[in-house]
Amino acid sequence: MHSYKLLFVWVEGNDDERFFNKVLLPKFQRKYDNIKVIKYAQMKKEKVNNFIKSIKAMGADYLYFADINRAPSITAKKEEIQKEYPNIEKDKIVVVVREIESWYLAGLNSKACKQLKIKDFPDTENVTKERFNALIPDKFASRIDFMMEILKNFSIEIAKRKNRSFRDFIEKHDC
Repeated sequence: MHSYKLLFVWVEGNDDERFFNKVLLPKFQRKYDNIKVIKYAQMKKEKVNNFIKSIKAMGADYLYFADINRAPSITAKKEEIQKEYPNIEKDKIVVVVREIESWYLAGLNSKACKQLKIKDFPDTENVTKERFNALIPDKFASRIDFMMEILKNFSIEIAKRKNRSFRDFIEKHDC
């Protein structure tokens, strides 16, 4: 008999939650009995910090996803987060380079890009939210529709080749 394994996944907002649920959740379900996704963008820092303390006290596992945004490096971003949340452990922080949109685009092969009528990026590390939004073809009623279509065509193997932070995450967590 194995012990019950619980994972809390901290994501910034809806786009991150959608990506995690579609691409990463199936991989983590093999290792955990229960997975809770929590959006932290609207939460008070003190609440997040206390929640992390509780998670550690109960012996559960957690991952905290954050975009690198304007931080000069992954290490600098992790230090910035640790200043905000003293209870967080550095190795539990997952820094997305540049923003979650870069991970979405990373999973598309050239055929999928052609079908979606968007540019095929050999490397998505520098794709920002603004650049992503500028790519959205007129045929999509909304940004969410476009993201959902990307996720239908998403390949983890291709994403590992096109985005180093995604590859590092997948390799570190044995997904």
